Amino acid sequence: MALTNISLRFKFPPLKSSSSSTFNTSRKPSSIVCSKPDVGKVANEDGGTKPRKKLSEQSSWEVKDSEGKDYLYRLGAESDNVNIAVGARSGMIDDVFIGDFLGKDSDIVFDYRQKATRSFEHLQGDYYIAPSFLDKVAVHIVKNYLAPSLNIKIPLILGIWGGKGQGKTFQTELIFKTMGVEPVIMSAGELESDRAGEPGRLIRDRYRTASQVIQNQGKMSVLMINDIDAGLGRFGETQMTVNNQIVVGTLMNLADNPTRVSVGQEWREADIVNRVPLIVTGNDFSTLYAPLIREGRMEKFYWQPTREDIVNIVSRMYEKDGISRKDVISIVDKFPNQALDFYGALRSRTYDRSILKWVDEAGGMETLGKILLRRKKTKEVPQFTPPEQTVEALLESGYSLINEQKLIMETKLSKEYMKNMDD
Repeated sequence: MALTNISLRFKFPPLKSSSSSTFNTSRKPSSIVCSKPDVGKVANEDGGTKPRKKLSEQSSWEVKDSEGKDYLYRLGAESDNVNIAVGARSGMIDDVFIGDFLGKDSDIVFDYRQKATRSFEHLQGDYYIAPSFLDKVAVHIVKNYLAPSLNIKIPLILGIWGGKGQGKTFQTELIFKTMGVEPVIMSAGELESDRAGEPGRLIRDRYRTASQVIQNQGKMSVLMINDIDAGLGRFGETQMTVNNQIVVGTLMNLADNPTRVSVGQEWREADIVNRVPLIVTGNDFSTLYAPLIREGRMEKFYWQPTREDIVNIVSRMYEKDGISRKDVISIVDKFPNQALDFYGALRSRTYDRSILKWVDEAGGMETLGKILLRRKKTKEVPQFTPPEQTVEALLESGYSLINEQKLIMETKLSKEYMKNMDD
């Protein structure tokens, strides 16, 4: 509701004295008159009014539409930008309200603004990308960017699914880095909220953010949702929430209308966003809502690395440790039917003894807090020397991990706690 400025003019009768020193009661009592100011006139120095001077004979700022709204009103109503990052900037507002506590050019949200896009500076080194994986992801991205010029139906979503720990996310990130893609990445934990509709709005907002990366930065961008079946899948008697339904509906709507995405503002004909490819990963897509994964909306890709892929990936992983390809083949053959993350865990497990040795040399368990957290700035953390990797040490770690896997599957402590349950 628009607020109208109301001016109050108080009219009081002049006070006159009579010969009997009493007030003249023949006048009407004082009144308060409320009137809307004349927007076409301004007050002058004499107390009167004069016509308001127009900004320009050709100015459109004062032109009103059929509803009587001027340009600034319509501009504010159509804007979907709520900018809270301006802050208390010196020279922009009165210095009295800035103070010295936050500085003369302080930002409302300081440095805690989250960068929505993801970069991959941490991926240093030479990694192996499976050719079939690269082809599928690259073709999907390119097809969506060429969609306006291709006379075919192109699915907006690429669903990459397969067994646990097979490197679906890592391989995808390697491809993004290779292709120069700056993606917006979400996780399954963001698909649920205590507020109804919040996850659906978040997806649309992240989609528009990726579109702005394309338009403003001139970079390719992708919206990626990891482990989507963990957030939307139906397992046994799990209950579907309102947010689950809204998220599924949002993804289906994006697939059907990839260039018209609203985050709550009024629809505008000129509000066309860039088409952004969408990639989701998961383990079992059979738990998802069937119309979401149908042909035309989602293209499915089952990722199960072959023995050759595993050997190539693990070889690149152990290459800097001096482990030859022949030794890698022997390790892979010793532990068949294991996921890719198993071979990464081997290398991590070999560090355990060296870390315990480092703790003893640094002063023991009792001094860890002082060494790692409360040390003086001038005092450096004792140097840690990585262990030398050998095939024997890796095999020893592998057997230890296998024994832990078997122990979990054979013990099943849940049955000890609930003995009345049927097998």
